[in-house]
Amino acid sequence: MKVGRDRISVFQDRHRAKKVDRDLAKLPSIPKELVSLFLTGPMTGEAINEAGVAFKKALIEASLNAELSHHLGYQPDADRPEPATNHRNGSTAKTVLTNDGKLRIETPRDRDGSFEPLLVPKHARRFTGFDDKIVALYARGLTVREIQGYLVETYGTEVSPDFISTVTDGVLAEVTAWQSRPLEPVYPVVFFDALRVKIREDAVVRNKAVYLALGVRRDGSREILGIWIENTEGAKFWMKVFNDLKTPRRQRHTDRGH
Repeated sequence: MKVGRDRISVFQDRHRAKKVDRDLAKLPSIPKELVSLFLTGPMTGEAINEAGVAFKKALIEASLNAELSHHLGYQPDADRPEPATNHRNGSTAKTVLTNDGKLRIETPRDRDGSFEPLLVPKHARRFTGFDDKIVALYARGLTVREIQGYLVETYGTEVSPDFISTVTDGVLAEVTAWQSRPLEPVYPVVFFDALRVKIREDAVVRNKAVYLALGVRRDGSREILGIWIENTEGAKFWMKVFNDLKTPRRQRHTDRGH
């Protein structure tokens, strides 16, 4: 499991800064008129957070209602089309786990039960981003018990060890699938490099060498061929990297090629 933890940590560390920049660039512009509805005067940090949670709840419920309108084929304030028999049938309250903790939302229902929401699917109890929090904590070396304690202290949310294991195992499964994917038969150009990265291992931060192989396809697009983690950089391990890339993926053991 330690090797898998290191792989997740490297993936996250390499992309975290770029992701933050992209997320900031994508932030929508909020009209001042809308802000004024929440702003009644000087606000504390706690009041701003509460307003943010309330706004998130309103957006989620509005999006779910928009999904139902699309499913039914008409808006809430419009007359139901003559051929249509399905219609709105109230809502069901459910609690979902979000980055801000627990959030109680109203999920709209339809008469014949054919509506399948995409934003918050039926029976889903976690909203986008919550699993990422768990994976980030796991990648930084926290134990299951430490993750439980963090979620309780930060979000007032209690989750079971099995729940945490299910989330982290799901990510490891994706990593394993990526490792085993077939590569192109030919890459005209391949770049090799090694980076020194700080990785937390057994509650200690260690410097490790992360070996990277980047291939350029015939159409000019690029693909990361593999990532390997070793304590130090050296010619002997580079030879292992080269041999690993020459070995067909189906013959590799998942703990060798990354």
